[in-house]
Amino acid sequence: MHNDLRKAVDESPMNRFQWTAIIICIALNMLDGFDVLVMAFTAASVSAEWKLSGSQLGLLLSAGLLGMAAGSLFIAPWADRFGRRPLILFCVTLAGAGMLLSALTQTPLQLAVLRAITGLGIGGILASSNVIASEYSSKRWRGLAVTLQSTGYALGATIGGLIAVALLSAWGWRSVFIFGGLATFAIIPFVLWRLPESLDFLLARRPANALERINVLARKLGHTPLAALPSLPTHGADEVKSSSFKQLFAPRLLRTTLLIWASFFLAMFGFYFIMSWTPKLLVSAGMSAQQGVTGGVLLSIGGIFGAALIGMLAARFKISHLLAVFMACTAVLLSVFVSTTSSLTAAFVMGLLIGLFSNGCIAGLYALASMAYDASVRATGMGWSIGMGRFGAIISPLVAGGLIDLQWGPNQLYQGYAVIFVIAAATVLLLKLSAPARPLGAPSSAH
Repeated sequence: MHNDLRKAVDESPMNRFQWTAIIICIALNMLDGFDVLVMAFTAASVSAEWKLSGSQLGLLLSAGLLGMAAGSLFIAPWADRFGRRPLILFCVTLAGAGMLLSALTQTPLQLAVLRAITGLGIGGILASSNVIASEYSSKRWRGLAVTLQSTGYALGATIGGLIAVALLSAWGWRSVFIFGGLATFAIIPFVLWRLPESLDFLLARRPANALERINVLARKLGHTPLAALPSLPTHGADEVKSSSFKQLFAPRLLRTTLLIWASFFLAMFGFYFIMSWTPKLLVSAGMSAQQGVTGGVLLSIGGIFGAALIGMLAARFKISHLLAVFMACTAVLLSVFVSTTSSLTAAFVMGLLIGLFSNGCIAGLYALASMAYDASVRATGMGWSIGMGRFGAIISPLVAGGLIDLQWGPNQLYQGYAVIFVIAAATVLLLKLSAPARPLGAPSSAH
């Protein structure tokens, strides 16, 4: 009977304890949304104070994303060894310290280094928080729980952006980093109070007092405590002892890993073009600067609804098929977007829809990756998937800038990036997740 705990979580209704853990994970994801935009919102003020060149400003804008990629690749995998919760606490502290110290910097190089350190923390947080949300969700609501975290990104970008504008006008750019650091540290008590360790991690890795810790969680989940730890499958016992990263390339996971990496790279390549360049390109297409900024804000607002929508639909439909539909819709909207700019209302509606579907693509990918890997490698798999996506995010604005230098107009750019989303949709459809990876210690019918 003790082997049925994972199955019970998968098949039982969600309780308050589970939803509270997911809400904290959403709050953690809000840090990502704020941190991605904090440099964009303060760029003009920082550049004016230090008289930065374009390349120096570009370094500052890229430093945070580079840090996030490194955090996803090299810090997040440690969660598979030491636990998701301790790693999140470490990374939140790292990100908060990086943000606060950024307010004290006196040179562009100092700020770039601290932006990278902050990014390391954010990158480590994202992989582990998505994993915990996935593991504490029932099978029916797992897609919704994970995709809802992307609403955290959109909320952090929207609310943080509004706060940043107010702080900039009143106290200058350093106040924005102070606010970000304080807000980051404010999350720590809630993580300590209500964020549980991963149940699947405890079942797979067997740290000290694993049985007692599992039974505490079993009671909170409303299930019967275990009399003894479940036995590990033979392949699982061997894999737990090996490198988590190497497991991603085991024969049973190689195809899945490569396709998920490609999907993340392509989707984030397209997404960060949309988020980074839309305000400027709208101005190039004939809008005023204020209208361009409004269009950028509508992308984030649409994203809040897009992440929630794909999550709700995931309770009824296969996530890979939903993702392909969202990617195809994004491609269609991008290909006709510039032609609508002659009508302000039409352009803003299109911007809202592009934000909805493109954010839904990213949210759906997080859900897809969390379902593709078993407990022993889930944080590593998620971390490397996000890291590959971050490389796409870093390269994308640079590619767009190069194409603009080659005299590409807004219409050509959006149509070109629409093709990227079509390729991403085809890549997702190649994934075979009809039988998701089974968590260690769970019976074969657990999923």
